[in-house]
Amino acid sequence: MAKPNYQFEKRQRDLAKKAKQDEKRRLKLAGKPGDGADDDAALSPADGETSDSSGATLSKV
Repeated sequence: MAKPNYQFEKRQRDLAKKAKQDEKRRLKLAGKPGDGADDDAALSPADGETSDSSGATLSKV
């Protein structure tokens, strides 16, 4: 019968834990309230312009 490889199991647990922490940190940084306001202004069309279904901005003539 084969011996359990405890070092491998611990390493896998540690890697999963680190990945989960990194994901939580990334989501926390992405969800900052101050950063979201600037992105919305950059994505909306300027006054007098409309956007088509493909997302391209068209100027009214």
